[in-house]
Amino acid sequence: MMLRGLYALTPELADSEALLRQVAQALEGGIAMLQYRRKGRQSIEEAKILARMCRDRAVPFIVNDNIELALACGAEGVHLGRDDGDPAAARARLKGRILGVSCYDSLPAARTAAAAGADYVAFGSVFPSPTKPGAVRAPLSLFGAARVLGVPLVAIGGITLQLAPQLLAAGADGLAVISDLFEAPDIAGQARAYGKLFHHDHAQ
Repeated sequence: MMLRGLYALTPELADSEALLRQVAQALEGGIAMLQYRRKGRQSIEEAKILARMCRDRAVPFIVNDNIELALACGAEGVHLGRDDGDPAAARARLKGRILGVSCYDSLPAARTAAAAGADYVAFGSVFPSPTKPGAVRAPLSLFGAARVLGVPLVAIGGITLQLAPQLLAAGADGLAVISDLFEAPDIAGQARAYGKLFHHDHAQ
């Protein structure tokens, strides 16, 4: 799969309407992919609306952790963490869909995930993260080392517009962002600013 750009992860908002408004703004700004996180609050109704919103913009919609929900709402794929099941088993259930796997700070885990059929792997936390303050830190050198895997590499954790160029220089293809996108005063404008980093990086 091709993945290059801003990978938006939904914020933990209790208000569903506010969440949908914010995602609409992110889509307007031009994100590359959207992941539905909502730890403990995922709903089929919300997922179906988000899936439709993403489809209208031709943006892949990924569900975090929940294969059943992804299949039920017509998502393009699933993202699995360390405790979310076997990537090979998930790959078998997700025929023709996207499978992403969190590999934290581990190149061997990324190698295993890619061999099991992961379409992309994620490393992080690359910087201290407000969402997961205790998360293990992943060195930026991982991105260069993981290029041999031949799948897109996603950076996650504490990413800001100011820090993003370091990650692109290190070899990240996608930047997974929550706070720096959805807490911005102008979400669409912030998404556009991230998009410009990739266009500039590609032009060099």
